[in-house]
Amino acid sequence: MTTGEGVRLAVEEAGPAEGVPVVLLHGLTATRRYVVMGSRALERGGHRVVAYDARGHGRSSPARAYGYPELAADLLAVLDALAIEQAVLAGASMGAHTLLRVALDAPERVRGVVAITPAFDPGASPDLARWDALAAGLRAGGIEGFVAAYRVEEEVPPAWRDTVRTVLRQRMALHEHLDAVADALEQVPRSRPLESLAELGALAVPALVVGSRDEADPGHPYAVAEAYAAAIPGARLLTEEPGKSPLAWQGGQLSRAIAELAAEAR
Repeated sequence: MTTGEGVRLAVEEAGPAEGVPVVLLHGLTATRRYVVMGSRALERGGHRVVAYDARGHGRSSPARAYGYPELAADLLAVLDALAIEQAVLAGASMGAHTLLRVALDAPERVRGVVAITPAFDPGASPDLARWDALAAGLRAGGIEGFVAAYRVEEEVPPAWRDTVRTVLRQRMALHEHLDAVADALEQVPRSRPLESLAELGALAVPALVVGSRDEADPGHPYAVAEAYAAAIPGARLLTEEPGKSPLAWQGGQLSRAIAELAAEAR
């Protein structure tokens, strides 16, 4: 589909048209596959599942701007294009921040929210040098340059390093426009989806926050997930057992949690 701004978004739809709509939003540098990791449990359970590549990612076209106002407008454009009046929104990291912005600005379009590994802390300054280094590595060295700039050796515990490298290479290989991803790496961290977590107190829909333990996923601090769950009225916080693979990486289990939230929203 093409937005009013002229950005082409690659959109995938599955499941029965009469099912409860669930829209999946991925994180920065990922694609639509990397929300429920290819699991088909939601559509098999009767949900109408919509997933799309964010602007500049995957098979979607590059854009000039990659801030949260544009990302939120894209989500609403997808809902409009598919004639979806209300949906359960489930998103990871950048996708989580995007859907929360939409839930606050257009609450009539949202049945429920699943915020997976939110990372934006309104009270902290983002590490822009790190994001800029990832963008520079991607521009200069492609996928391997990005992986090198990710500092896996320095920031990821030894038990998870091989897994993280493999996932990085696999998901980066799905992008058609690496320069556009580099643009997003520079712009998204400089955009603020929220001015304060107090804004989340206005949400009045069923909500689930999925956090990851810091050992495996230090880029999405568990404390931030806890803070989001505390700020959203009635939200539940869900995570994996200590020492286990992050729940956010387990598509089947994550799909079940989304389906439970969708049933509550219904």
